[in-house]
This record gives sequence, structure tokens and C-alpha cells, in this order.
Amino acid sequence: MIAAQPQVARKVESPIGDRVPGRHEDAGRHPGLIRWRFGWIKTPEGAAAAYIAIMARPQDILMPTPAGLCCPLGGFHIDPVRPVERAVITHAHSDHARSGHGAVLATAETLDLMRLRYGPNFAGQTQALRYGETLRLGEVSVSLHPAGHVLGSAQVAVSYGGLRIVASGDYKDALDPTCTPFEPIRCDVFITEATFGLPVFRHGDAVAEVAKLLASVRLFPERAHLVGAYALGKAQRVIALLRAAGYDAPIYLHGAMEPLTRYYQSRGIALGELRAVKDASKAELAGQITLAPPSATSDLWTRRFPDPLTAFASGWMRVRARARQRGVELPLVISDHADWDGLTATIKASGAGDIWVTHGQEDALVHWCKTLGLAARPLELVGYGEEDDDDAQPAAEAATS
Repeated sequence: MIAAQPQVARKVESPIGDRVPGRHEDAGRHPGLIRWRFGWIKTPEGAAAAYIAIMARPQDILMPTPAGLCCPLGGFHIDPVRPVERAVITHAHSDHARSGHGAVLATAETLDLMRLRYGPNFAGQTQALRYGETLRLGEVSVSLHPAGHVLGSAQVAVSYGGLRIVASGDYKDALDPTCTPFEPIRCDVFITEATFGLPVFRHGDAVAEVAKLLASVRLFPERAHLVGAYALGKAQRVIALLRAAGYDAPIYLHGAMEPLTRYYQSRGIALGELRAVKDASKAELAGQITLAPPSATSDLWTRRFPDPLTAFASGWMRVRARARQRGVELPLVISDHADWDGLTATIKASGAGDIWVTHGQEDALVHWCKTLGLAARPLELVGYGEEDDDDAQPAAEAATS
């Protein structure tokens, strides 16, 4: 029985930037005043917009570098792929959140999850920022906004000189009871992921996919159902969907799922009765649902299950060839990324005239943007996309899960 809640050891958080009290209005949006490198300058009436256009260009605020997206004016990187002095982290998946940075700014949940995964000393110092709160970093203002991807995930809004750039990180616009829903943010430049940036990727209804799993459990009551799902976010969402569908039997977890899932429960997310696979006999697992990292479902670990039936919850299960390659009997098209319709709708909702596309099917989305008359370009950042199989398991996790 998994009951004990995790005690996340928090370091004393040090201020990385200066909080801006109250509702923040970007200084550059006030007519007649422009924030310059050393203070304020007055401009002729009606000329502020033209001066700002000369002074603040998007590429001066954020630019791609080998370490990741960099903000020179703020002295930080967003989701850097190598250790840097200051990092703003969008969420705790291992392809975006790495250890070894001098200072990390993120939501409290992302910082907690990073501590669970990498240990209490994953960064020199940390600072938590609430959704909608504004922080001054160097010469820019930074705020975090819900991304709807996993617990604590955030979009990063960077404002300077009358321009606002929003870096989405990973996001989805589908409902998910395990995290704060995605919030569209109006901006001048929108940096969007494109993991599923092809028209063929339309994820459909996650509720219907869970119904397929429950139908299989009823049809094959003698078989153990092993559901491959990423340990952070996807596993907890699948559990929540099962509970919402009325499934109240115990759900069994691979050891990689336990600490992260207990943390979700500690944040008030109801997931019902959960049990550790290692505590169950082979006979007990017949007719039950077990969640495990995708790699574990094709591992020797599966020998403990009676006649296992393998499922995999992923947006990639839309591609049947991938399901066959993995030996998946029951593909479940459940994704924590926006599909083609979600990506295009979000771009429109942003109001941005300039779209930068990163990590995924960049070319197709860039082409779509240009057909609408939007400026668009691929960023071609590397090091993202392989999120959280079991390559970044919590330190306390036993190999004999």
C-alpha cells in the first residue's frame, strides 16, 4: 500500500531577481516613456512606438545559443541543456530541467520535483515564482503562466522595451485534472513547441482512450494490463482519468512512479488507492492495471505478471508503426503535448505577429504560419524531446522496483 507522503527537503530559497509588487504593467507600454539601459528617457509625443522599434528587437531579448534559449539582457537561459549561471525552468521533465545550474527560477512544484529527481543540491540556489507574479531579472521583466503540460509547468513571458516574448515550453490545451489549465498569453513574439506539429497528429478524446483500456480489462480479466507512461505527468493523468471513469480498484505502480505520484497526492490531487508492484504476488496482479515507464514494459521486469497485455499512453501511438515496433498490443493516444489543432489555435490566440518554432516538426508549422501572413522561423534548438522515460529516476528509487 502506498500511503506515506513524500517530505521534499527544501533549501532556503535565495532571491535571484527582484519581485515587482502588484499588477505589473510593462514600462515600455506607457506612452512617452521608454525604459533604456540606464533609466527613463522622454520621447516626442506619438514617437514612442517608433523609438521602441529601433531600441528593442526580439533577437536582442531572446536568442538561441548552444546552451539553449538565452536572454542576454536578463543574464539567464530558459531550459538550458548544459549548466549555466542562471536558468529559468519551464517544467521538471528531464529534457528541460537539468541539474548543475548556479541558480534556478521556476514554480514551487517544479523546484520540488527537481529535488525529488536530482536531490536537494541540484542547483546552487533556487527561487520560486507564482503564476502571474512578475520578477525583474537584469533589464527585463519575467513572469510565469500555466502551460497545462504537467504539475508546475509554466510558460515564460519576458518583457522589455514595449515587447513581450512568450516561450511556451511544452504545453497542451486539453483538460487535465492533475495540473493548472493552459492560459493563453497575448504577446508580440510567441515561441512554441512543435512536438506534434503535423496535421496528422490529432489526439482525440483521452476519455475514450481510457474507455478502451477498461474494456480490455473486462474482456481479459485473467491478464495483467501494463500501461507504459512517462513517470512524471502522464502516469498521474492516466490514473486520474481512470478514477474519473469510475475505476476504483487499486492501481499498481512501478517503483519509478512512486515518489513522483506521492508528491502529486501531497499537492491535493486525488488518485485513489495505489499499490507498489514489488509488494504484490503474481496472482494478485491478474486482471489489474499497472503503470510503468515505457522501457519497463519490454523488460525482464514483466515476467512477474500473469500473461501481460502491454499498452502505451502517448501521442505517438497515433502512428501505428511505432506501436508495432514497441510490441504494444493496446495503443492509447493520450498526449501531454498540444496536437496540430491545439498548436494552431494557440498561435492564433497569442495575437503574436512573429512565431518562433522549436523542438519538433518545425517546418510544417512555420509554413502554416506563413500562409496566414505571420513572420515565422525555426529555432532549431537541440537537446529536447526525449522526455522522461526512466533515464532520470528519483535517487531513492530501487533498481528492483
